Amino acid sequence: MSNTSSKRLNLLSISIACGLIVLLGMGCNNPPKIDGAGNSFEVSGFAPVCNFDSLRSDDGKIYFTVDYSDVTAGVAIPSHLQDPSQLQYVFKIRNTTDAPRKYRYKLYYQNESYKFSEILNGDSTHQHPQAHENFYGSWANGDGFRETGEIPADGDFHEVTGDFKILGNPRDEQKYFYADINDRWKRNPRMGKYSFLLVVTAVESGDKHQLPDYCSDLSVRDDSSYVNPYYYFLYGKGKSMSDVVAISSTDTLVAKSQLPLDEGVYVEPSDFEGEQYEPHYSKQCGQTGELKQQAVFRQFIHYVDSSSVFNNIPVIADVAGDAYTLSDYNWNKAFHTADEYVRIMPAIADCPCDDIPADTLNHSIKLINPASEWGQWEKQNVGIITRNGLSYGTYTVKVKMPELLNKQGIWNGLTNAIWLITQSHDAWNSRRTCEKEGYISEYYGAENKRIPNTSYSEIDFEILKTGPYCPEYRYTPFPLQPAANKQHRALWDLPYPGEGEKSKDEIMVCCTNWDMACPQPSGYQVGCQALRYNDQTFSNHRWDYWYKAITSKAPESDDELFGSDYYYFQIVWKPEEIIWKIGPEKDKLRTVGYMNAGMTSIPNNQMVLIISQEFHNTAWWPGSPFAQGHIPFPAKDLIGEVLEVTIE
Repeated sequence: MSNTSSKRLNLLSISIACGLIVLLGMGCNNPPKIDGAGNSFEVSGFAPVCNFDSLRSDDGKIYFTVDYSDVTAGVAIPSHLQDPSQLQYVFKIRNTTDAPRKYRYKLYYQNESYKFSEILNGDSTHQHPQAHENFYGSWANGDGFRETGEIPADGDFHEVTGDFKILGNPRDEQKYFYADINDRWKRNPRMGKYSFLLVVTAVESGDKHQLPDYCSDLSVRDDSSYVNPYYYFLYGKGKSMSDVVAISSTDTLVAKSQLPLDEGVYVEPSDFEGEQYEPHYSKQCGQTGELKQQAVFRQFIHYVDSSSVFNNIPVIADVAGDAYTLSDYNWNKAFHTADEYVRIMPAIADCPCDDIPADTLNHSIKLINPASEWGQWEKQNVGIITRNGLSYGTYTVKVKMPELLNKQGIWNGLTNAIWLITQSHDAWNSRRTCEKEGYISEYYGAENKRIPNTSYSEIDFEILKTGPYCPEYRYTPFPLQPAANKQHRALWDLPYPGEGEKSKDEIMVCCTNWDMACPQPSGYQVGCQALRYNDQTFSNHRWDYWYKAITSKAPESDDELFGSDYYYFQIVWKPEEIIWKIGPEKDKLRTVGYMNAGMTSIPNNQMVLIISQEFHNTAWWPGSPFAQGHIPFPAKDLIGEVLEVTIE
């Protein structure tokens, strides 16, 4: 059978399936809802996604997994490579006049999981000031209201079908274009639940109550702002217009990303350019066309700023092994002179792929901080980063990351991190304007220059050995300094620093939002801020008025998080709150961090996910009981493994 014949047969089967859905909905035992009484027409049997009914779950929702067969195309629901590659809708219309006529209609969709309310504080006379940021759309390329065929005035319902898909940049905003090309990946569809709204009208162009242009073409603004069609037709002027019927479907589609870890890792040519790197490439990692198209992750190359520099003792040891003791740490700290220290920065990979092998058999990607060699002193960062960005979502990562403490409670210097970061610093990815004073302009440095807009955003899990900031009386910024006196052991072999023996098995789960010090939220404060959420109190800390981030910390057992075969970490990023969760299973997560828009500016731009293992300068973390410079270079590889990543 030819491809053309196959496609025709497929379309025919879809049409039959959609027709059956309408017929079943209109059976005597299940009479359909009829909308539009009192108008010149009535509508019934609206089914917005009838050709994916096989994905319907017991709860009635259609669960759709995003296709990543072509990463370069961005996210589309469904993708151009899926079959069928469109969502098909069906509804029935009855002409209640005494003459045949045509009707116009438009189908809208909106993400309901990550949105602002269409109205503010119950006031339906005004659209919520951020409702235009919601992810909503209709058919692509600015197509307006579609027209039905001629509907006879015979008293019967007549079927109308068509198709559409959920695409990025659904309003065709020019800021996401480049050289007249609509880069839809710059505003990808959000994950989560989608609702559908069908609007049918008998209003013709030139009628007294003509619908405004921004209802037909979503790229059109009302004065300077966009109008959300859900607001206009469900709460605004469109709600009471005659011969306009708006029908909310009871069907919902739930989009989910299950990132395929067995498609390998792509290496950006700009990161490793030259023939000398070719021996490191393989089918699972490199720069092939197949990897460029299908690998959802690329190798992450850390930017190492001058503030990362630290002085390190010239010692190589297996700190992760249980033989390395507190006495060893104190000895190395006390008896190495300043001229012996090695001044270094955390290293980045000097060749591709070696430290991020993709395991296609186990569907995972390993992260390896390599052992150091004498004279080639390295504490090397390693990580992977997603290639498609999203705005908002529930990011769940199943990982087996290295244990941070040995049985003696000594830290190996590593920070395990799962974090979101801005996809681009370009203007198209700018956050909403900070209207009070502005954002701090630079991520690095202490300059307090403020600007109204920035594209920088970051939400972090950083897990390491450090002390608490809150409550403030527990803050212990300076561990005891051992004296270089070999004659008196008690002078150099000091007890466990900070909280002492009772906290030696604990690591700190640090949850941070980089709000770039926008002071617009009414609860923007300095120091420790207690916040209640679900019967828990979370203490969030900001160092000073100009500090660009706010952090909460939760002490946790190193053995529990990193001593088992895997552990789950989840960031729930919503328009008005951020929630950090961890747990041994996905259905057994507990909240360890919480912030909301009342105290910090929640980013609304597009971000990508990074999973990394890093060596930080502990000057960034005042209160750490072990200084990075006094921790030996690793004698053995430190190995983590990414086992599963979902975005819902």
